[in-house]
Amino acid sequence: MLEVKQVSKVYGGNVAYRALTDINLEIEKGEFVGIMGPSGSGKTTLLNLIATIDEPTTGTILIEGENPYQLQRNHLAKFRRRSLGFVFQDFNLLNTLTVKENIVLPLTLDGKRVKEMEEKAHSIANVLGISEIMNKRTYEISGGQSQRVAVARAMIHQPKLLLADEPTGNLDSKSSKDVLEMLTQLNEQEKATMLLVTHDPQAASYWDRIVFIRDGALYSEIHQGNNRKAFFQKIIDTLSLLGGDDNEFSKVRD
Repeated sequence: MLEVKQVSKVYGGNVAYRALTDINLEIEKGEFVGIMGPSGSGKTTLLNLIATIDEPTTGTILIEGENPYQLQRNHLAKFRRRSLGFVFQDFNLLNTLTVKENIVLPLTLDGKRVKEMEEKAHSIANVLGISEIMNKRTYEISGGQSQRVAVARAMIHQPKLLLADEPTGNLDSKSSKDVLEMLTQLNEQEKATMLLVTHDPQAASYWDRIVFIRDGALYSEIHQGNNRKAFFQKIIDTLSLLGGDDNEFSKVRD
């Protein structure tokens, strides 16, 4: 599904800054993978490269065997819209639109028929438990509901890969748990491939595999197995070895 081969990123300027060095990463179809590491380690840079928001200095990124950086600008925009889904910490919803209008926005840009958009919107709203708020404006709903709407918008066109940067960062404990369980359900039922960045060990414990980055390079990776509690402890242990200030990582939530 995703292949990152010897990818490095260097930002120019008066003093060049190397954000990533020789990153190699493979993600299989249907995997639920997290990226963790201290602030400034390169997590979001890597996510942005995979999302085609930024371009690698060296190396190759393939999504289902296709290199999006070899596409012309208009084809890249279409590829990004149809193959990738994005979920951000601050939701990025449009307050002037209803929940339903926000969800169907990617289909509107693709010129889909109204009936098809209606059917898909109601189908995914039912899966995510937001059917009752479809006609509300985004300022009328809670943070947890807003993140569900953001996920619905990202998933409505059934992207090959869902990318999320701190998807529970602005949520309280209950809303965070609800969104994580919903993402797990999407992963299991829809076989959606997911790659998420987080500082939160509790959130990370829901995922199949965690890739740790330190100083722009891969540090280690761990797999959940069948014991989520043991996986959570392994995450905590690895983060303690990574170093960084204690306040960089979210505290354990009840």
